[in-house]
Amino acid sequence: MEPLILIVEDEPKLAEVLIQYLQKNNYRTHWIDEGLSAVDWVKENQPDLVLLDLMLPGKDGMEICREIRQFSQLPVLMTTAKVEEIDRLLGLELGADDYICKPYSPREVIARVKAVLRRVHMSPEPEHQLQLDPHRFQVSWQGESLILTTVEFHLIEKLAKEPGRIFSRQQLMDSIYNDHRVVSDRTIDSHIKKLRRKLDAITAGKELIRSVYGAGYKIEYPE
Repeated sequence: MEPLILIVEDEPKLAEVLIQYLQKNNYRTHWIDEGLSAVDWVKENQPDLVLLDLMLPGKDGMEICREIRQFSQLPVLMTTAKVEEIDRLLGLELGADDYICKPYSPREVIARVKAVLRRVHMSPEPEHQLQLDPHRFQVSWQGESLILTTVEFHLIEKLAKEPGRIFSRQQLMDSIYNDHRVVSDRTIDSHIKKLRRKLDAITAGKELIRSVYGAGYKIEYPE
């Protein structure tokens, strides 16, 4: 059966466009135009993903996301016209899987929906590799877990997607700071140092993140 997408959006024209694009891409849809009934609908119908606007009548998207995370880890893709960094970080820390700023292309939304669902339904990593939980910013290694900061999690997520690949400091900066702020190489080195120290506590000192002189960093798993 096609995945069911709940659209929580108070702009009818925008919701209609999203419904058309999603249905053309073989998704089932349900639309709610206010915030008060969204959580109850999720509990009763268990959609595969929630496309959630931030500014809603009755109850805002932040509160809805917070309530959903109390009982479910289903993917939540937040959309908003507010572009302040604090809102981006707050939305992700509440457990949103991705964030899109308005105005956006419906095609971009479809691409993000597909990417999030693909990520959620990926087969688990082998036991000798890191397990990443983007809902909790948590990493696990052979049964041991720890919680990371937002920046630390996005950093290790980037490295872990392609074990053995060397990422330059600039590539890592671009992946964790998407607002094009000016950040020095020392900032990445500081994050890596803190991340290594935390990982040591669950990997018995195994050095997973390797520095490559003059090039950057990579993740390598022990044989």
